[in-house]
Amino acid sequence: MSNFIVGLTGGIGSGKTTVANLFADLGITLVDADIVSREVVAPGTIGLTRIAEHFGQSILHENGELNRAALRERIFSTPPEREWLNNLLHPMIRQEMLAQLKKATSPYAILVVPLLFENGLDRLVNCTLVVDISPELQTQRTMERDSVSAKQVQNIIGSQASRAEKLSKADDVIDNHGTVSALQSKVALLHNKYLKLADHT
Repeated sequence: MSNFIVGLTGGIGSGKTTVANLFADLGITLVDADIVSREVVAPGTIGLTRIAEHFGQSILHENGELNRAALRERIFSTPPEREWLNNLLHPMIRQEMLAQLKKATSPYAILVVPLLFENGLDRLVNCTLVVDISPELQTQRTMERDSVSAKQVQNIIGSQASRAEKLSKADDVIDNHGTVSALQSKVALLHNKYLKLADHT
C-alpha cells in the first residue's frame, strides 16, 4: 500500500481531472471519488438494490442501471431523501476508496475528491492539493464543457466550500490559469516533493 496519500480537490471546472491525469502519466495511482461513487451503484451492487427498494423501480433505466437524472430530481427537492442517500452511499464510497488505496503500488497515491473538505475526507490523506482558478474562469469552463447555464454553475459553486476556505486548508495549490505545459512543470515539481515525503513515511 502507498502509505502516503495526497488529497486532490478543486471546484467544478478547475481542472482537477487534467491535473490528476498528469500525475497518472508519472505512474501514480489515482483513486477517484466520482468513479467510485458510480461503482458502488453499478447493477448487481447492494447500493443499487437498496436505492431501488427505497425509491422504487422507476429510478432505474430499462437496462437495470441507475437513472441518475431521475434520482437527482427526487433528492434535489427533498432534503430528507438526499440525507438518506448520503447516509447509504458515503460509508460505501469511503470503504471502497480505502480498499483501492490499499491496493495502490505507486510510491504515493492520489485521492481525487471534489468535496474533500466538505465531506471531511481530508482526514484520510497526508496532505491536500487544491487546483485553483478564478470563479469567472470556473464558470466559463464549466458552461463550455457541460453545456449548462451560468446560473446552474453558480448553484454548484455555491454548494461547494468557498475558494478562500479551500485555499486556507490546502497544503499545496496549483494555479490553473495558464497552459497545460505550465501545469506539467508544476505537477513535476510536486511529484518530486511527494516522492521525498513518501520516502519519510
